[in-house]
Amino acid sequence: MHPTTQTTRGRRIGLLGGSFDPAHQGHVHITLEALKRFHLDEVWWLVSTGNPLKKRRPAPMDVRIERAKDVMRHPRVHISSIESELNTRYTAGTLRALRHKFPLARFTWLMGADNLAQFHLWKDWKKIIETVPIGVLARPGERIDGRTAPAAQIYRHALLKGRQSRILSYADAPAWAFVNVPMHDISSTELRARGDWPS
Repeated sequence: MHPTTQTTRGRRIGLLGGSFDPAHQGHVHITLEALKRFHLDEVWWLVSTGNPLKKRRPAPMDVRIERAKDVMRHPRVHISSIESELNTRYTAGTLRALRHKFPLARFTWLMGADNLAQFHLWKDWKKIIETVPIGVLARPGERIDGRTAPAAQIYRHALLKGRQSRILSYADAPAWAFVNVPMHDISSTELRARGDWPS
């Protein structure tokens, strides 16, 4: 069932964007952790047309969507190609369009610490952090890189500490939380390299 204005009323929705090329258990793991750690009602996987910071073209959208649905089976997780339907290429534009389409929802942007490290390179990145709370999930070894990222330094005043991460989805932007979670080491790059996915 597609989300509507009414079905999203007051819902705390985490948004996990990416090419999901391919989706894997690491994505599943951080999604389940995000639901719990940030007290979210649901998570939407936003399967993008492609990553503007990567030269490589991803597998076809329908193939990636089907793989994502096979990998992530959970009643509170919605697999979506809405970014393609909204015709947005950058996260800031996607968030603007989603907030217009679902004005009664409370969105939280989700990302890995590796993305936080290059977040300052994203188009209109300050607009993103000023628009929605951001939940960062880090592998144990990624903690230092994420914490020393330019975006983390500039917005250190907006960081929720420790157990405050539970209130992230209720917070007004700018607000972000950085949680350390044990993670699966597998990556989409490794799956393509070993021939488990079209490269």
